[in-house]
Amino acid sequence: MKKYLALLLALVMVFALAACGGETAKPETETAQTETAADPNTLTVYAWDANFNIPALKAAEAAYQKKNPDFKLEIVQQSGSSDVENAVTLAAQANDLSTLPDIVLFQDHYIQRYVRDYPTAWTPIEGAPINWDDFGAEKLSYSTIEGVHYGVPVDNGTAIFAYRTDILEQCGYTIDDVTGISWDQWLEIARKVKEETGMALLSMDHSGDDLPYMMLQAEGVSQFEDGKPNFVNNDKMKKIIDVIVTGANDGTIILANSWSEYTDNTIVGNQVAGVMNGNWIIPTISLVAENSGKWAITTLPTIDGGKEGYAANGGSSLYITGNCKNVDLAKDFLAYTFGGGEGALETYDNALRDGGVITCCISAGQSEVYQEGVEFFGGQAIYSTIVEMGSHVPVIEQSDFHYNARTNVGNAITNIQNGGDLEAELQTAEDQVNFEMGN
Repeated sequence: MKKYLALLLALVMVFALAACGGETAKPETETAQTETAADPNTLTVYAWDANFNIPALKAAEAAYQKKNPDFKLEIVQQSGSSDVENAVTLAAQANDLSTLPDIVLFQDHYIQRYVRDYPTAWTPIEGAPINWDDFGAEKLSYSTIEGVHYGVPVDNGTAIFAYRTDILEQCGYTIDDVTGISWDQWLEIARKVKEETGMALLSMDHSGDDLPYMMLQAEGVSQFEDGKPNFVNNDKMKKIIDVIVTGANDGTIILANSWSEYTDNTIVGNQVAGVMNGNWIIPTISLVAENSGKWAITTLPTIDGGKEGYAANGGSSLYITGNCKNVDLAKDFLAYTFGGGEGALETYDNALRDGGVITCCISAGQSEVYQEGVEFFGGQAIYSTIVEMGSHVPVIEQSDFHYNARTNVGNAITNIQNGGDLEAELQTAEDQVNFEMGN
């Protein structure tokens, strides 16, 4: 009943705003869909982030126009990914998909739930001329549902560990010394860096703490098993939580209270000599011009060491909706550009230049642009390196309750820091996620 009341309220607000002359997303979408239906060479797409994903879409439009000069991509900018999720929910629950565009950009961690809950809202992309082997298995694991391809990957969420090489050198280390090491070895290095420079070697936004997820994925382990949270009986999870708490308590890891504190204070404010996150954090690192040439990237430590750790954090893909009037055009456009077709190199070279979007398509990551050294990172060819790293990220079990787990595990870390028992706190977190899942 709550779901239908929410839907009724949303519809009432739309009509009320329209009556008052207010602007809403619905009339814009209806106009775009009318134009699309009248023009067989036009597609509409919902996306967000004017500085990231939207430049990538514009690059794809320009590339596809080499094949079809009459093609036009109508980009309807949303304020965030939640706007797209709400649009799909509202349309599907109203049984009226006509309000949706032809294509939507959608978060990887949410798509499987939305395809399962609203199957008619999506059009599989099977039959498109895409070489799926040209993508990392982990990235495809989100958009491939029950063996059916629904989306085309866009932005690469491969995790990097970036280090200040000048700080490492000051403490007697090189980038090689922090590559392929164990987390215990990392803590030893981090303590020396802290002692000699006063800087931590890692930070994270603890209000949305992604460290446990990435550290576990580098082990090839999930926070879930057979659809249920797996915290208490997960020895690797216990170890990485112990590493995080140990680092937080000795000052080698900063757990910031908010995203802005994480980015503005710890990274831009030069409080850390290391940053581990999805590679989309690179523009934030690069904001400090005086640190140009002083950074390098590598892989993640692992529990036992002796190998390089690979993980991913974040990312999205493009999906054709159930309202698309020209599915063949949509499939061809996506295949030709983001899907590794003839326009992929142009698409991703310009997406990288204009928006910092790094390809998930392995062959596109071999272009001359991707092979270029990046001055800020000491001349290291970081972009081709990231694409290569992404091809090794292990596939682990995902869950629609990924963010529920993140919140509750984060709470457990805080409580353990404050003296709580690790086993008991993980049990509380696991019980809470089970409750939220309805188990």
